[in-house]
Amino acid sequence: MLDKLEGIEKKYEELTMQLSDPELLADQQRYTKTTKQHRDLEEIVAKYRQFCAIEQGIKDSKEMLELESDEEMLELARTELAELEAKRVRVEDDLKVLLIPKDPNDEKNVILEIRAGTGGDEATLFAAEIMRMYTRYAERQGWRVQLLDASDSGIGGLKEAILLIEGDKVYSKLKHESGVHRVQRVPQTEASGRIHTSAITVAVLPEAEEVDIKIDPKDLRIDTFCSSGPGGQSVNTTYSAVRLTHLPTNTVVSMQDEKSQIKNREKAMRVLRSRLLEMEQAKQHESIASERRSMVGSGDRSEKIRTYNFKDNRVTDHRIGYTVHQLDLFMEGDIGDLLSALLAHYQAEKLNASTEEAAA
Repeated sequence: MLDKLEGIEKKYEELTMQLSDPELLADQQRYTKTTKQHRDLEEIVAKYRQFCAIEQGIKDSKEMLELESDEEMLELARTELAELEAKRVRVEDDLKVLLIPKDPNDEKNVILEIRAGTGGDEATLFAAEIMRMYTRYAERQGWRVQLLDASDSGIGGLKEAILLIEGDKVYSKLKHESGVHRVQRVPQTEASGRIHTSAITVAVLPEAEEVDIKIDPKDLRIDTFCSSGPGGQSVNTTYSAVRLTHLPTNTVVSMQDEKSQIKNREKAMRVLRSRLLEMEQAKQHESIASERRSMVGSGDRSEKIRTYNFKDNRVTDHRIGYTVHQLDLFMEGDIGDLLSALLAHYQAEKLNASTEEAAA
């Protein structure tokens, strides 16, 4: 591990030198790429240098114990050595986590798709509340949320919603939200007061850029049609809605949120690229993709990853056994602690896998 960290530090120092090179500054594309590489290594290099300083401190304390005769100074050295050795363990653990290969999508924006599953009208109402929950969380993070498309249920609920969330490391924080979210509560329409169980599905896709996915124009069929639903005369009587069909994969994306056909086409292309990127990654990582498909499933209640129980004010994530009795705050976007717990869980799994691989 130390040899690897030395190599990373050397690379970091080389990149630091390159950033002051006038030739690099003149090439904006290369400069942006180099800056990103430098920034990606910054945290691990700082932690490695902290580790080296601790190692030196341990060495100095041990030398003092061998050479010093004054009892007071010896006691001081023993105390400092114990503190440094405990700190070394913590920093070493941090370094192991930082050395886990990063998900290349962690820095990307997110296409968030929410769909009502089983449960009829109650599922659509819950889908609307979940969209609000994620929107509130995004606002807390300083992210920008754009509603790309939505299909309402007519009673204030959502059959489907597609959001674009832009900001710092959005995918890294939301990527474990894909799956079936189950709700248990008494619906407003239930006269007898019986608790119903409904479900929705959430899919989190990293937004694909043009450099990630190249779409050949000849592989694309573009249809235009009149928008439906509210929006005024100009929306409902002009061919502003757009349907894109990617012929090789038969992937279809429709967009009618904007009055402008051009804007609807741009939005549809962003969603289409992200879905195609997801398909491409599924081919490359079939085992991960099959696990993700099993999590998202069909929207059946039995396939849940998380349960929201309104009667007990409780939310439970079944993957990590996380339960908190503050569902009211959770639905207001206070979901950061759970997202951190999920991230720590999956990081630990990766660390264990890499340790076993190294041992083998």
